[in-house]
Amino acid sequence: MRQRQVASPLPTPRPLKLPASLALAVARRRQLPLSEPRSASAELVGQQVRALRLCSGASAGKLAANAGISRSMLSRIERGLVCASVETLERIAVGLGVGLARLFVQPSGRSTFCHVPAGMGTHVQHTGEVAEHCRQMLGQLRSGNLCIEPWLVRLGPEAETFGASSQQAKVQFVYTLAGRLACRIGDQVVELSAGDSLLLGASIEFGVEAIGAQAATYLFVTFTLRT
Repeated sequence: MRQRQVASPLPTPRPLKLPASLALAVARRRQLPLSEPRSASAELVGQQVRALRLCSGASAGKLAANAGISRSMLSRIERGLVCASVETLERIAVGLGVGLARLFVQPSGRSTFCHVPAGMGTHVQHTGEVAEHCRQMLGQLRSGNLCIEPWLVRLGPEAETFGASSQQAKVQFVYTLAGRLACRIGDQVVELSAGDSLLLGASIEFGVEAIGAQAATYLFVTFTLRT
């Protein structure tokens, strides 16, 4: 004898039908893994944005605020996960202090180096400097938007000191090789001896206020972001 089916008290499940626009967005999201760049162009732009941001010393939060986007959106742009609009990229470029075209520069892929034999650096002397202030330019390297210049500086005991000045858009590195120096960094004075180093952010004022009894020699490297 056939058993009578009893109706379930629960509603019959039915497939949920999404709106066409939402269904298309979900389909695209499934096809594009979040961990992979959206395209080669998006990845290139993202790499440029990140490189320029790091060179300028700006934090992700500050750049995002200046560009009028969220920090998470900036992170996705830098990783190439989204194709930002031209208006957004223009605001990012303004926040970085560069032209919009700079974000689309294709890396050359060249291997660049600069070799200077001992004692063969370019001697540079400014008007008014005394003989005991000797500076040698040890080379110049341009890689993408970054320019690096190492200098070997020797200050004799009678050399004239120079006051603190600001190097706009330049990150500076000082490594003391010999002697002693008293350096002015903003409103502070830091004493350096052989083996001591300084790393100065962009726009930080730096100068030499005093030199020890013996000649002082130090390596001075500047990192400049070209626009």
